[in-house]
Amino acid sequence: MRALYPGSFDPVTYGHLDIIERAASLFDELIIVIMTNDEKHSTFTMEERKQMLQHCIGHLENVRVEIGSGLTVDFAEKLDSQVLIRGVRAVSDYEYEMQLATANMTLKPKIETIFLLARPQYSFLSSSTAKTVAKNNGDLHNFVPDFVAEKLREKYR
Repeated sequence: MRALYPGSFDPVTYGHLDIIERAASLFDELIIVIMTNDEKHSTFTMEERKQMLQHCIGHLENVRVEIGSGLTVDFAEKLDSQVLIRGVRAVSDYEYEMQLATANMTLKPKIETIFLLARPQYSFLSSSTAKTVAKNNGDLHNFVPDFVAEKLREKYR
């Protein structure tokens, strides 16, 4: 079975990577889809995000990265995926994710959404937090891999 893990990944964090590794172990194939989010101002281009993700997931043979646009469920259907993976850190995430999942279920009833809970050590972690730490020359080693940390430092020099 093929699953999609959509998100903006601007940039990818250890929390994202944990969800990716766990989802990859549950499905035959996992496609990470970098989607445009009009509500967020992106720091990295889609291609930069794709490069960072590919660098971080190279050891996972059943995972690939795509760039998508439009409705996530339409993209999932196009790629013949029956499952969307979403990470949940807190109750506020759950409320937002439940609204999305319900809308997606209404649009494409055959596509399921599966929530994976963030591990406790990543429950505080977001791309926004990593960017704030980077902007202020903070230590990123608990937030993002070294490769991504270097990309963040380059952006904020």
